[in-house]
Amino acid sequence: MGLFLPELALILLFIAVMLFDLFLPKRNQGFVFWLSLAGMAGVFLLSFRQLGLVNEPVPLFNDMLILDRISILFKLIFGITSLLFILFIRNNKALQEHKKGTGDLFMILTAVHLGLHLMAMAANLITIFIAIEMVSIGSYLMTGYLSGNRQQSEAAMKYVLFGLTCSAVMLYGMSLLYAFTGTLEIYRPEFLTYLKDIPSLSASIAIILVLVGIGFKLSFVPFQFWSPDVYEGAPTPVTAFLSTGPKIAGFAILIHFLAAFRDAGLSSSVDSVLNFEAVLALTAFITMVIGNFSALWQDNVKRMLAYSSIGHTGFLLMAVIAFSTAGFNAIIFYLFIYALMNMAAFMLADRIEEQAGVINSSDYKGLGRKMKIELFCFVIVLVSLTGLPPTAGFIGKFLVFSAGIENYVLSGSVWMLVLLAAGAVTTVVSLFYYFKIPLNAYLKRPSEDFSAIIQAQPWTYFILLLTVLLLVFGIWPGGMTSFIGGMLKG
Repeated sequence: MGLFLPELALILLFIAVMLFDLFLPKRNQGFVFWLSLAGMAGVFLLSFRQLGLVNEPVPLFNDMLILDRISILFKLIFGITSLLFILFIRNNKALQEHKKGTGDLFMILTAVHLGLHLMAMAANLITIFIAIEMVSIGSYLMTGYLSGNRQQSEAAMKYVLFGLTCSAVMLYGMSLLYAFTGTLEIYRPEFLTYLKDIPSLSASIAIILVLVGIGFKLSFVPFQFWSPDVYEGAPTPVTAFLSTGPKIAGFAILIHFLAAFRDAGLSSSVDSVLNFEAVLALTAFITMVIGNFSALWQDNVKRMLAYSSIGHTGFLLMAVIAFSTAGFNAIIFYLFIYALMNMAAFMLADRIEEQAGVINSSDYKGLGRKMKIELFCFVIVLVSLTGLPPTAGFIGKFLVFSAGIENYVLSGSVWMLVLLAAGAVTTVVSLFYYFKIPLNAYLKRPSEDFSAIIQAQPWTYFILLLTVLLLVFGIWPGGMTSFIGGMLKG
């Protein structure tokens, strides 16, 4: 029971939020907020408690799910992301003032969070598909939650149509894998043995079709077209959540498939039509280049952060390809830090949009004097996203580069060398679009003279706390890296 207790708690929380939101008047939405916040904190603690219960992978429900320490660490990152999302909803003016209220959004979040947990533990093709669809359907509803204008409605429709297409393609790939192997469990010996014996072209097609669905969640090239428009059109808290939670869960699914396929020998076979490492490496390279260079031309801050998120996906694929203990340490640490700094970036963009009414970086001129704390925090967060010291983003990129260099030294892979070079170049490129914000905020005069300073609010100081954490984990990363390393070795 303890091995599935967080998920059971999420089901109960979903029912409780739904019932209280249904019967309580809309003016009492504060109770639903506190219930969601307390419930999600309880789920986080239950997930953390599982670290002491699990030393070896434990199969659940006839091998449909596998609980191990990697999946638990992913669940902890999901918990942090959802808690920040709940607080973000509470402090977003557009959502709070909307006639729908926020109770339904908290309910959807609980269902999506359950899907994220299942994605982290899924080891069965059907479970993987159901988990991805739970997250996807909830994400569609979140994106179109306000539907206050044409842009938001268009973003939601584009997200739904593109998502359904990718899901159909992925399901067809899964059906091919089942037909080839006779089993739905990707870690079962029969799955690996029969898949290895299938003609390489047939196996390659099935795997690539499955990667389409995973690529949709990760928004790597060529499945990134939906993300800039959806990120710009969705409510900012939803955009922040979509760029973290589902994306991180996509990496969990990808790791499961990579482990299974590498055990099958598909990725190392020279005669195979599909060189799995080459496919992922080429995807990572193109994703880094397109994501970062596209961000250069963006003026809208949310679209810039959307393309930035695509670039980060490509960079993290480099650690996935390394597929070693160092690679896993780098992935977990980077994803944890990415969740903090990405949520903080969107919180700051939303705060500035609400208080100053600006959404484009070119309109940030002189805001450094008007919103002193917010812009100070934004500069630190952007430095962290770039990967410069003394921030946690620097430590995350250092660990990913270290894992990549270690893989190159051991394997001599040309692909890894190309990715290391691309990672270094695109990190430099990211400086040019991230630093447009401080350039305008501090070094350019505003188009209109103003003397009033916007007063900081409690929400501002919470964002400041997240910013301080990015500095703390950048200056003293040892505690976090030791914890992650100990959990993976244990």
